[in-house]
Amino acid sequence: MFNDKDLELFKKRHMTVAQIEKQLDYFKTGFPYLKLVSAATVGNGVVKLSEEEEKHYVALWDEYVSGDGDILKFVPASGAASRMFKDLFAFLDTESNEPESEFVKKFFNNIHKFAFFNDLSEAAKKDCGNDVDELIRKGEYKKVVAYLLKECGLNYGNKPKAVLKFHKISNEVHTALAEQLEEGAQYAKNKAGKVNVHFTVSGEHRALFEEEIKHVRKHFEEKYGVNYDISMSEQKPSTDTIAVNMDNTPYRDGNGNLLFRPGGHGALIENLNEVKADVVFIKNIDNVVPATHRDITLKYKKIIGGVLVDVQRKIAEYLQLLESGKYTMDDVREIIKFVQRTLFVRNEDTKHLEDSELVLYLKNKLNRPIRVCGVVKNEGEPGGGPYIAYNQDGTTSLQILESSQIDKKDTTAMDIMKSATHFNPVDLVCYIVDYKGNKFDLPKYVDHNTGFISEKSKSGHEIKALELPGLWNGAMSDWNTIFVEVPVETFNPVKTVNDLLRPAHQE
Repeated sequence: MFNDKDLELFKKRHMTVAQIEKQLDYFKTGFPYLKLVSAATVGNGVVKLSEEEEKHYVALWDEYVSGDGDILKFVPASGAASRMFKDLFAFLDTESNEPESEFVKKFFNNIHKFAFFNDLSEAAKKDCGNDVDELIRKGEYKKVVAYLLKECGLNYGNKPKAVLKFHKISNEVHTALAEQLEEGAQYAKNKAGKVNVHFTVSGEHRALFEEEIKHVRKHFEEKYGVNYDISMSEQKPSTDTIAVNMDNTPYRDGNGNLLFRPGGHGALIENLNEVKADVVFIKNIDNVVPATHRDITLKYKKIIGGVLVDVQRKIAEYLQLLESGKYTMDDVREIIKFVQRTLFVRNEDTKHLEDSELVLYLKNKLNRPIRVCGVVKNEGEPGGGPYIAYNQDGTTSLQILESSQIDKKDTTAMDIMKSATHFNPVDLVCYIVDYKGNKFDLPKYVDHNTGFISEKSKSGHEIKALELPGLWNGAMSDWNTIFVEVPVETFNPVKTVNDLLRPAHQE
């Protein structure tokens, strides 16, 4: 199936033939659906904290950062912003010169409210002598959009979201990247005043990130009395996946070359595996608000950080006790209760285990990476949600599932899905070293059966693409998970340009 040229390409990408064949098998067989126990709801997998508890966890986090806490903020930011402007690109392709869709009308009716408005107006004036308002008066709406998206103007359609101007507050205009840096200084600085931030970027955009960091870094360092340690990494070519024709044979272009596509954000587990920190906050580049609306975000960042510290300490205590051999059966019963009621890890077969086997089982389940996820009540946003699901070893655990992982023909599974109350906003804090301080090898905890297949097109040909298990879905399947309810105000992603008009993104 593969020629010498292909083998050379695999070698260059640090891939093996066995890897590729495994991917081709997935196209043929598909991925199994996950078997659900129930939706995770308040009291059944989702923790709803009282005001007193919230204060306790904020204090716990403040204590942790004032000690020797080793913290990093990890920001997936490699995607281009093109999807954010999908409706505006579509408008450019229409025959009409006037906005007809509600989306495009809303964009133009509120154009002065965008943080990039002044830049856009200047770019237009520089190129054609008319500013944005003049172009609109003349009915040249498409010209305005072209100046926003294309190289003749701001070129936002080809830039990463990180460097787009998101917010204008008072006299300051901030990009998404600037907001992430400022936010990091407010909850993730250690006792030495150092803030560690890591961005995943694409190679073509790295220079834009470096330029923006250079532009804003000093301002925030002076404002908050901090020192940033900013690092970047790119998605590894070895995590790309092979594309196939509709009959599952490898797709080849006109020159006979194989096509590889990025494997989705699940590939970033490799990047996460290489960062050096104990505690890692993960949040998408576009889920940011300006400082004037950030109090609630900061509060709940500290709360989920405090919950993580508390759970990690408890787990470390139990593991040290089991390791010492100086435990009683009452201790073991207490640990079982913690594993079942706090981590929601249950296995009916444990009651048949010998004492030594039971202790080994508990050690294996406790000694894993930990994540605390802030979840919000579902108000109709698309995306994954928190569930209790079965794992391959017959145990149950808390998982974040996408709807594509649920069998739509299974009425029981669909009923469970309909009963879900929460949505996952992808606000995570993770503990990625074990109780002895050794780094976990994170790829070992991936459930490879949780990827999915999507249909795409290439040069007019229908093709199929393989997405790796998502970063907070299957890539973290074998982690210990806690879900904490957080207010919807902490979740403000910018998926389309008009999302920037929402109150959370405006002064």
